[in-house]
Amino acid sequence: MHSTLATQLGLTCPIIQAPMAGVSTPLLAAEVCKAGGMGALGLGSVDAEGGRKAIRAARALGASCLNANFFCHQPAAIDPAQAAAWLSALAREFARFDATPPSELHEIYLSFVSDPARPEMLLEERPEVVSFHFGLPSAEVIAALKTAGITLLASATNIDEARACMRAGMDAIVVQGIEAGGHRSCFDPDAKDDAQSTLALLAQIKPHTDLPLIAAGGLMDGADCARALQAGADMVQLGTAFILCPETSADAGYRAAMASDAADNTGFTRAISGRPARALPNAFTAWGAAQQLESPGYPNTYDAGKALHAAAKAKGDHSYGAHWAGSGAGRARSLPAAQLMATLTAEIAQHS
Repeated sequence: MHSTLATQLGLTCPIIQAPMAGVSTPLLAAEVCKAGGMGALGLGSVDAEGGRKAIRAARALGASCLNANFFCHQPAAIDPAQAAAWLSALAREFARFDATPPSELHEIYLSFVSDPARPEMLLEERPEVVSFHFGLPSAEVIAALKTAGITLLASATNIDEARACMRAGMDAIVVQGIEAGGHRSCFDPDAKDDAQSTLALLAQIKPHTDLPLIAAGGLMDGADCARALQAGADMVQLGTAFILCPETSADAGYRAAMASDAADNTGFTRAISGRPARALPNAFTAWGAAQQLESPGYPNTYDAGKALHAAAKAKGDHSYGAHWAGSGAGRARSLPAAQLMATLTAEIAQHS
């Protein structure tokens, strides 16, 4: 069961590896590509030169259909009083590890919409696919990338966001259900979230567009993928299913958490990064659930979150990490990426 989009991109299977920032690597992307799927790089947390380096590394390792993903969040507006209150509340957690929180918070990830260097880099490097999370870039950037022959994808969590993707000229839409691990791709993280499942959202969006739709969220094996494809998805995107592959950069603590009971109890938190994201429960998410304070927004909150994780990890405690994972994380398999891709492809065929 191969979609027109997959055929256009020269793929032999309808599987996209999700662009997990901080976890996906050039090697993972290359292995997925060599297995017939679309490999992806999560480049929202690096600057233009960091993105260029990752794209070139993936190319050198054999990546043929490469997806470069970026964050299009609204630029941060830091409220000093709110930031100070948040850091004060975190002080006790830092003290557990003989550390102190940062004196102030910084916008550690510059949004793609605010950085002309990254579109320029993409026009030079020309990955086959560029995808957007948290929103869309300007019409001028979209036009330039399309003129360069780059296929454009964007994530949507509701019908209004999907319509925005259509109007903007995206070539396909990633339909992100509530089951997805990591950050919700909501354009406005403070707006009401209908929290629709992947299949329900797919059914809502499909009658309104002829664009290819990519199902994302809670897909862990080929049976899950086959259901999404039978429901009308053109392709499927999996992230959590790849975390335990040896080619990812997930550390030992993350891998251990994925192998624990926590993997069957994922939930949403804003405490780590400032935006709602589905994660494995740990000491950080528990701390966040007990807070009455509003986090200082994304990515400012992440500045403190990363510092706390580093302080804890230095003392051998991995329970403050950003262990993003989707529902069904307990079904993740610890297989090399090529073997996982072969297994998924066989399972899709079996259930189709």
